[in-house]
Amino acid sequence: MASIDHVTIRVGDFEGALRMFTRSFELLAFDGRRHAGEAFHEWDDFSIAAAGADHPPTTGLHVAFAATSRAQVDDWWHELTAAGYADDGAPGPRPHYSPSYYGAFLRDADGNSVEAVHHDSVDRAAGMIDHLWIRVADVAATRRFYTAVAEAVGVRVRDRGDRLHVETDRGSFTLLHGPPTANAHLAFGVGDERTVRAFHAAALAAGGRDNSLPGERPVYHSGYFGAYALDPDDNNVEAVWHGR
Repeated sequence: MASIDHVTIRVGDFEGALRMFTRSFELLAFDGRRHAGEAFHEWDDFSIAAAGADHPPTTGLHVAFAATSRAQVDDWWHELTAAGYADDGAPGPRPHYSPSYYGAFLRDADGNSVEAVHHDSVDRAAGMIDHLWIRVADVAATRRFYTAVAEAVGVRVRDRGDRLHVETDRGSFTLLHGPPTANAHLAFGVGDERTVRAFHAAALAAGGRDNSLPGERPVYHSGYFGAYALDPDDNNVEAVWHGR
C-alpha cells in the first residue's frame, strides 16, 4: 500500500518558519532524515519551501505530527506558545476523535494549523506526519478525484458522507468542506513506475489537471520517478517511486 511520502508547504517567511519547525521537531525528539537546500528544508516526510510570486503561501492546511507521550505534547505546546507562536488549542484529550487521543494545536505565520498528537491506536515514529485535514470547496468533486487516485495507488478510502478519510501505509488525511486549503503539496510514495503512470491517468480522468507528466526527476535524486496533478482546489498531488 502507498504511503504519504512527503508533504510540502510554502511559507511567506522562510527563516521564521524554519525556526518554528526546527524547534517543533526538536521538542518531538525527531531523529529522522533532514535535508537543507536553498530556501527549502525537509524533515523526512515534511518540508517547507519559500513562497514567491509563482508559488503563494500554503493556507488552510492542518498537519499533525506524532508525539511519544502526553507529556511531550504538553511540553511542545507550552514551550512554543511561550515563545510567541499562536495558540490554536491547549493540550488535552479529544475523545471525539478516539478514546486515547491527546493533542495540542498552534497556528503558523500563514495560518495553518499545526498539531502534536499522541494516541494509542497509531504507532508512528516521533515527529512523523500522523494525519492531515484538507478543506475543500466541492466535496463531490473532491470525492471523485481522491477515490480514483486512492484506487490507483492502493490506499484505503472511507466515505463518511460529509468527509472522505484516506488511510495510507504511513499517515492518513481527511477531506471535508470548508474554506479550501490552498497551495499544498501531497505526495504518495508508490512501489513502481506503473503505479505512477496509473495515478496520473486516474487523476486526470477524475477531473484533475495535469501538472507534469510521469517522468524522471534527477534534480531530486537519481531514480526519482514522479507525476503530478492538480486536485479540484488546485493543490499539487503527486505519486513518486524512488527506486527507478
